[in-house]
Amino acid sequence: MQLPAFAAQPDVEVLILGAGWTSTFLIPLCVERRVSYAATSRPSHPKPETVPFHFDEHAAHPDRGAFAALPSARTVLVTFPIVAPGAATRLVRLYEETHPGAAPRFVQLGSSGIWELQPGQDSVWLDRHSPYKTHDARAAAEQELLALSPGTPTTVLNLSGLYGGPRAMKHVVGRVAPTKEALRRSGSIHMIHGIDVARVILAVHSNFALAAGQRWLLTNNRVYDWWDIAATWGTEFATLKGQAPSPHARGERGLQPQWARELMREERVRALPRSPEQLGRALDSRDFWDTFGLEPLILQLD
Repeated sequence: MQLPAFAAQPDVEVLILGAGWTSTFLIPLCVERRVSYAATSRPSHPKPETVPFHFDEHAAHPDRGAFAALPSARTVLVTFPIVAPGAATRLVRLYEETHPGAAPRFVQLGSSGIWELQPGQDSVWLDRHSPYKTHDARAAAEQELLALSPGTPTTVLNLSGLYGGPRAMKHVVGRVAPTKEALRRSGSIHMIHGIDVARVILAVHSNFALAAGQRWLLTNNRVYDWWDIAATWGTEFATLKGQAPSPHARGERGLQPQWARELMREERVRALPRSPEQLGRALDSRDFWDTFGLEPLILQLD
């Protein structure tokens, strides 16, 4: 998807550091809602209508000129992961120093993978207040960013599996479940569509006081079952006898639907999807949606 043009201006409401997959949903929503924005891309891989920018998180003294070239923004969205100790603070302070008077707020995108069931845990449910992998370098950098609040308002959005656009579940079943035993071991999966990610970001931008200093867990409030997904999609338009996949071969979905049926019989599962207790891990993201008075829009996997 080609990014739409934006009018160059000294100040914007939202600055997107890293015009990747998320921006293909966020930028159109900014345009629709008339939220001024700017986005960056690497100088080595420039994208149309973006500002060249690269942050070397391992450099003790990053290039101040690269920061000074960025527009002033009310909200700065960091889409790329940061793992080096001290790098999150350096990014924030360099932006503030090169944009005096801007008073920016910072949003870091992260992953819901930092939450895992703990040994002996009674419930399969996890929420944003559950213990997470503090030894994870990315989670530690996010916590460093959060520690800058309230002096510099910051928040972290830990996103579950991302889908939408070229990211479709029907394209990955063969990789997740290449064998019956691999499918047997596949349990729950949690997702959020790019459109809802964009809505979440702009909700935080508009109501930052509700988010400041906090880590949020984001899903579309659904727990999906890999067996159900495999039974639905199989290996989409499976290749037959070495021939190219045919768009008319919808009845030929590979062996995954058969494996799912066999596993249901073997594991005594009467119907799909399995319950969260059977799946073994379930994420509860209601806090964000309740706090901001929103509902996810896209619930159907494709």
